[in-house]
Amino acid sequence: MQPTHTPSHSHSRPPTIGGLTMLVGFVLMGGVISTFLLLGILLIVKGMDAAGAQAYLTQLALKPSGAGNGWYELMLLQAVNHLGTFLLPALAYWYLIERRTWVQFNSRPLWAVASLGLVALIVIAFMPFDGLVIEWNQSIHLPQTLAPLEQWIRDKEKSLEGITRYLTTFSSPTQLVVALLVIAVIPAIGEEVLFRGILQRNISYWTRNVHAGIWLAAILFSAIHIQFLGFVPRMLLGALFGYLYVWSGNLWVPIFAHFVNNGFTVIMVYMHQRKLVSVDIESNELVPVWGAMLSLVLTLGLMYFFKQRNQVPDADR
Repeated sequence: MQPTHTPSHSHSRPPTIGGLTMLVGFVLMGGVISTFLLLGILLIVKGMDAAGAQAYLTQLALKPSGAGNGWYELMLLQAVNHLGTFLLPALAYWYLIERRTWVQFNSRPLWAVASLGLVALIVIAFMPFDGLVIEWNQSIHLPQTLAPLEQWIRDKEKSLEGITRYLTTFSSPTQLVVALLVIAVIPAIGEEVLFRGILQRNISYWTRNVHAGIWLAAILFSAIHIQFLGFVPRMLLGALFGYLYVWSGNLWVPIFAHFVNNGFTVIMVYMHQRKLVSVDIESNELVPVWGAMLSLVLTLGLMYFFKQRNQVPDADR
C-alpha cells in the first residue's frame, strides 16, 4: 500500500529531461534580467551611469554598512534577485513549458491536510539537531592538497556570514517586517515552487522513486546556495520539506514549513537584540549531543504522526 500522495501529472504535458535544460535556462535568464533590473533602478533613482551602478552594487554586496541606506537597498537587492532567479523562472517554466497551473502542484486541497499545525512544531523541533549537524559540517577539513580551496570556501562563508549579520541587525520594527518578507516569505515561496513543486516532482516521475526525488531535489536545494560549510544541514532541511510535501499532497505545506524555519530565526534574533529573550539563536556554541538526539527523536515522532494522519485510505485511491 502506498500511504502518501503523489501529485498528479494528468491534463498536462509530462516532464522530460529536455525540459530540465529549459528550466536551467529560465533560471539563468531570470538571474541576468534581475541584475539588469537592479542596475536600471539605480540608474533612475540615484542618477548613476551603468559603470557607477555596477560598482555600487558590488560595494553594497561587499560592505553594505558603507552606504547610507545600505540595509534597505541590500534587502531590495535580495528580494529582486530571489524573485528573478527562483520564483518567476519556475512559474514561467511551469505555465509555459509544462502547461500546468498552480492547482496542479497539489493533489489535495489545503483544508483537507490533517494536523497542519504540527508542521511548525516539526520544523522548530528539528532545529537543535540541525544545529549539531551544522557544527559538525563546519568542522570538516579537506585534504592538505586542497587547502587553498578550503581557504577560499571559508573566506566565502565568512563574507556571507557578515552580510547575514548585517541584514539581521534591526533598528526598528519596520526592519523586522521587511526582513520577514525578504528572508522568510519570498524564499519560502520561490524555493519551494522550484525545488519541491517542480524538481522533486519531476525527478520522482523520471526515477519512479519518490525518495530519489526528495533527496536529489534536497541536494540541489543545498548546492544552489553555494555554502559548503552548511551543505549537509541544508540538505536535511530540504529533505524534511520534501517529505512534508509528499505526505500532505499540498505545496503550501512545505512553503509554510520553510517560512517557519526562516521566520522563527529572524524573530528570535530580533527578540534577543531587544533583550526580550536570553537565547541567542545565532550562537555558535555546540549543541549538546543529548539535546540534539532528543530533538531528532521528537522530530521523527512528529513526522511519523503527521504521515499517519495524512495517509490515503484504500477507498480513496
